[in-house]
Amino acid sequence: MIIITGATGRLGRTTVERLLGRVPAGRIGVSVRDPEKAGDLRARGVRVRRGHFADPASLAHAFEGASQVLIVSADTTGEAALRLHRTAIDAAVKAGAGRIVYTGHMGTSPSSLFPPMRDHAATEEALRASGVPFTSLRNGFYASTTAVLLDAALRTGELAVPEDGPVSWTSHDDLAEAAAATLAEEAFDGATPALTGGEAVDMAGVAALASDIIGRPIRHVVVPDADYRSGLVAHGVPEHGADILTAMFAAARRSEFSHVDPALGRLLNRPPTPLRDVLTAALDHGTAPTRP
Repeated sequence: MIIITGATGRLGRTTVERLLGRVPAGRIGVSVRDPEKAGDLRARGVRVRRGHFADPASLAHAFEGASQVLIVSADTTGEAALRLHRTAIDAAVKAGAGRIVYTGHMGTSPSSLFPPMRDHAATEEALRASGVPFTSLRNGFYASTTAVLLDAALRTGELAVPEDGPVSWTSHDDLAEAAAATLAEEAFDGATPALTGGEAVDMAGVAALASDIIGRPIRHVVVPDADYRSGLVAHGVPEHGADILTAMFAAARRSEFSHVDPALGRLLNRPPTPLRDVLTAALDHGTAPTRP
């Protein structure tokens, strides 16, 4: 039984879909906060149980009989994220899972300027301490983030962001397919190589791609970190969130996300999806999603 957490979220759900093409539905279980949202998966033969990282008892039931558990990283940061991840790891160990797979990041580092990368590093340490074989998928930065960053630029014609650096943007679909392949084949021990797209593109390159896709110019403008942060807060972003978004650019200009690795293409047996394709799908109608 392969258990996938977060199976109603974008990455988790797509991973389930890809895994259904590799193993029988009866071997797949999902742990979700709201089972009603996974009713269609139940109808296809997937085991659906309620499981919440903040509720160890629910995870004991959701992880029952697990041979592998995919822990999709929590949508929070700092000690809150680590507490949730440790609870999920402990539950997988108690359930007797033979392997824990975790959705980490290619920029994982305890010294990263981007706080989520420090959380991933601490979670990997918890996985090592668990005593259970594990795989940490060091995923590339979600390419869909670029469409979110372009949201205002579609209206103003300017992509006004802090100084940055190249990022190896990677599609959700590719990473979900890689997770499914890893679970089905029990590939990789420990941290994987960086699972990245085929090129690293900075914000100037993102603006140029978007301009070409929508057929009108989007100008890249560099603004000071403090001005960018204050602009986010003025538009309703909580201060903690504004700090994290600003830190993302600081980490990028230190080249924390610039590495391009062939590992993802080898795992997929094809080239990774180009950033242009992801942006084309998001911007084709002149709109961008509100979340990565």
